[in-house]
Amino acid sequence: MDFLRPASWEEALAAKAEHPTAVPIAGGTDVMVEINFDHRRPEYLLDLNRIGELSEWEVGQENVRLGASVPYSHIMEHLRAELPGLALASHTVASPQIRNRGGVGGNLGTASPAGDAHPALLAAGAEVEAVSVRGTRMIPIDAFYTGVKRNALAPDELIRAVHIKKADGPQQYSKVGTRNAMVIAVCAFGLALHPETRTVRTGIGSAAPTPVRAKEAEEFLNAALEEGGFWDSRTIITPSVAAQFATLAAGACNPIDDVRGTASYRRHAVGIMARRTLGWTWESYRGTGRSTEGAA
Repeated sequence: MDFLRPASWEEALAAKAEHPTAVPIAGGTDVMVEINFDHRRPEYLLDLNRIGELSEWEVGQENVRLGASVPYSHIMEHLRAELPGLALASHTVASPQIRNRGGVGGNLGTASPAGDAHPALLAAGAEVEAVSVRGTRMIPIDAFYTGVKRNALAPDELIRAVHIKKADGPQQYSKVGTRNAMVIAVCAFGLALHPETRTVRTGIGSAAPTPVRAKEAEEFLNAALEEGGFWDSRTIITPSVAAQFATLAAGACNPIDDVRGTASYRRHAVGIMARRTLGWTWESYRGTGRSTEGAA
């Protein structure tokens, strides 16, 4: 295994173009596990740790440009107001040591359906900045996941940053695991209210071959909120609406049985998380309950 260590972004792109099979490594929280267990033996490792710009972020008027290697701990500390859903998801990532090393770019590159950041990124409607020596393109998060641990990146592309619209409403994130810390998600659910467009977006993790949105549940809830005048009145969402949203969210899953949980349990848990996160976010929107910094 050869170890490539570029000193600049330009050198990294050139190395990736010359060695398209090179596996990028920054935090290493996913890649090193696979290597240590001999599940993966790449011909080249492309170390990105000398490229400082990947660990930087920029808060604009409407969006946050989040460098691929910005640690989860920095998101929790500095971007809680702008990216509340992703900050809550960051809280659930493994241990403090891993939160200080791992970043969203690694989650996206690995594209595991159990990655903690994916539901929050889907709910927020993020875009992935993919770059190669050929140029830059923006990949909508809905088009990024193409299969089990597969993504839309071309062989010569690297993730430079993720662009996420600043929250214009409450966001929540919930995760079920076999214990409280250092755990891979049995399933996870993200929810974001977007009052400016009067829409709701969701994200589901570890309950399908890829991270997915519960689109039928979103369409139902968007119609119910609009037809019932809930956005303007800010009244409590009726239990029947919440129950139907939860049922449709569970129906968006296509899970498997594995050592962490059964398919039926995952569907049930996603429905419970959908109902609860809807309640939390709506109470926050109404200004009477749990804030966007509520429980993960």
